[in-house]
Amino acid sequence: MNAPQSTARTVASGPTRMTPSEAFVETLVAQGVDTMFGIMGSAFMDAMDIFAPAGIRLIPVVHEQGAGHMADGFSRASGRHGVVIGQNGPGISNCVTAIAAAYWAHSPVVIITPETGTMGLGLGGFQEANQLPMFQEFTKYQGHVNNNKRMAEFTARCFDRAHSELGPTQLNIPRDLFYGDITCEIPKPMRLDRGAGGDDSLNAAAELLATAKNPVLISGGGVVMGGGVEAAKALAERLGCPVVNSYQHNDSFPASHPQWCGPLGYQGSKAGMKLISEADVVIALGSRLGPFGTLPQYGMEYWPKNAKIIQIDADHKMLGLVKKIDVGICGDAKAAANALVARLANRTLACDATRAARAARIAEEKAAWEKELDGWTHERDAYSLDMIEEAKREGGGWLSPRQVLRELEKAMPAHVMVSTDIGNINSVAHSYLRFEEPRSFFAPMSFGNCGYALPTIIGAKVAAPHRPAISYAGDGAWGMSMSEIMTCVRHDIPVTAVVFHNRQWGAEKKNQVDFYNRRFVAGELESQSFAGIAKAMGAEGIVVDKLEDVGPALKRAVDMQMNDRKTCVVEIMCTRELGDPFRRDALAKPVRFLDKYKDYV
Repeated sequence: MNAPQSTARTVASGPTRMTPSEAFVETLVAQGVDTMFGIMGSAFMDAMDIFAPAGIRLIPVVHEQGAGHMADGFSRASGRHGVVIGQNGPGISNCVTAIAAAYWAHSPVVIITPETGTMGLGLGGFQEANQLPMFQEFTKYQGHVNNNKRMAEFTARCFDRAHSELGPTQLNIPRDLFYGDITCEIPKPMRLDRGAGGDDSLNAAAELLATAKNPVLISGGGVVMGGGVEAAKALAERLGCPVVNSYQHNDSFPASHPQWCGPLGYQGSKAGMKLISEADVVIALGSRLGPFGTLPQYGMEYWPKNAKIIQIDADHKMLGLVKKIDVGICGDAKAAANALVARLANRTLACDATRAARAARIAEEKAAWEKELDGWTHERDAYSLDMIEEAKREGGGWLSPRQVLRELEKAMPAHVMVSTDIGNINSVAHSYLRFEEPRSFFAPMSFGNCGYALPTIIGAKVAAPHRPAISYAGDGAWGMSMSEIMTCVRHDIPVTAVVFHNRQWGAEKKNQVDFYNRRFVAGELESQSFAGIAKAMGAEGIVVDKLEDVGPALKRAVDMQMNDRKTCVVEIMCTRELGDPFRRDALAKPVRFLDKYKDYV
């Protein structure tokens, strides 16, 4: 018999007699939770039994890591809590990677971890694990329910802290504490009213900007999370400065704006890098200035060595952590930008005199970069050229990734949301992905785990069903997550998944080309048709092996998503070309001393 459905969203008022399960669910409702991701389990079944009458939808997934990524995508697309739950022990340990990714994305995800019952802890029972240490490094707060009378208290605190500290929290509940007879009051949600920062630091920043001749603004993730895009535009327009996106935050400033110059970091925009290299003042708005997002690229040491740095971040611990700064402002990106605009409104700025010349310089560098991208149809290193010739010998049907990415860019629908996995082609995609509105781009951030893109875009689609949702993944990462296509089909969550089928782990293989004389170990991936597998799972599948078919295939798949509510996998047959190396810390040309390894240099 199916559970009765309800959309009741009222919450018990005042001290009320209830069970701990009811206290837990009522607190979820008070926090605005209407969607959760996970796999059902006996550990929380008493609470799960009343999700539906409380108006909470539990979306069952194929694997709990997918559930965690879906919660992350839901949170990043909506700005609300993402919630994931699973069975104690293995169901919970499966979520660790996803929570780590959410941590580095600053997503207010709450992972609810039912635990072995209090009378069985320490006895080595079935599915027993010490669940708090698993998530200690990747959560902002861990709440452990130690008495069933405190169920609502700890539940509310975990949700409040996820928002206030901008990151995942863990609610750990021994499974027997869902039961009992208690009297409690459901706490009201607490939300911080974030300010612009201290007057002294804001005044110091305004003085520095007033004397800057060539300022550059970095628009970071805090601009997206704080709803600060319009404020960032106002500040940039007052300064007439180039605006670059921080790494993997391509949606933090509209690409159509004449001052937008593209993302920094790995496979970012040469225009943005050249322009920031000339800055005398850099204002990092809502950015922690992560090291991977400011590393040299395309042979350029572009970070300005003598520029003054103003950094604005809601977390004071990030100020000056990576880069030496001159002014640090602990504040909300939107509020701080507005406060600076107000301080600069009626002043004559040093950069005002060169506004027209700097605008022309921005346009010049952007045009040069677009021309280079148009002509950059394939990689030019010796190995990639060999792979292009290999594809020709095999009879064609293999497409150069850069040409594919350009065609996908041209075919992107309005208001699109895109998630990317980690890997070689996905990283190159950073140069081609442009957005007009925030909460549109979801990448795995600093944790850089594979299997991220598909489940994350599923969660985003649940949060924003009216928006087209597209994921990018290479065939290696796709193998880790493609089973969640069944989640899309089973639960009517239509998305479009683009899979770059190049039969290899490309990002690491580049190191075997450059350091290990093309001795390839464990990098080759011969696969069946991913479009065919998608069809077997109940979705649609399209194979693309001609360049002129790339754009039409994406448009057809998105049309199926938006009009027919069908999930479609677009499998693009790519050459084995390799872009710039992903990372090279601790790599060096090999040295061998033992005779049997002498040839391996």
